Amino acid sequence: MSEELGKIEKPAVEDYKAGRRLYFVPLVYCGIDAPSEYVERFSRYWQQAEDQVGSLELKLGVTNRIYHEFISVEGEEGVKIIEGLNEKSHQITRDRLEKGAQLEAAEKDDVLTEFMDWSRCLALGLQNQQVFTRVYEAYLEASKKRNERIAKQIDETLKADETGVLFMREGHQVQFPADIQIFYVAPPALDEIKRWLREHESAKKEKEQDSQ
Repeated sequence: MSEELGKIEKPAVEDYKAGRRLYFVPLVYCGIDAPSEYVERFSRYWQQAEDQVGSLELKLGVTNRIYHEFISVEGEEGVKIIEGLNEKSHQITRDRLEKGAQLEAAEKDDVLTEFMDWSRCLALGLQNQQVFTRVYEAYLEASKKRNERIAKQIDETLKADETGVLFMREGHQVQFPADIQIFYVAPPALDEIKRWLREHESAKKEKEQDSQ
């Protein structure tokens, strides 16, 4: 069962201290050429995420293990890859590693690359319906294998009474082991980012229609 940080009551906190815990942090990215108004929301989101993870750690336990999407190697090599993907999640990761946490390989390389290759195929804009159907079915199968791999890796590495942090984009379909308590980190700025993206996309479509 997922619990949002703001909904955790003091009497209930004791119930969550035993067993395995996983703090789920939705991954939000920022491109090099992102507008300043998005960058502002992006920075605010990650500061709030850091604060909420820190609050959870004070109440329920420090982070023992870290998992990050697209990372198929553990240790320092994986940390360097995270740095290239997202400087904000890298900073949170680095801070926990300095306090004794360990970075685990959340993904398996051959499963991940298969998923990414099928994703690229779909992004090409396939015209033939039969080809699209075959590629989409292969993509779904690869996505399923990837989700199963991530769940298995967490299950095998997160020990009894340990706490993990998972950085992954929303919309995933990972089925976590039933005995792991999932705590969803939901900073207010996440809704701001979603609203900004919707409004930005809407304005873009209107501009395209006006130019036709």
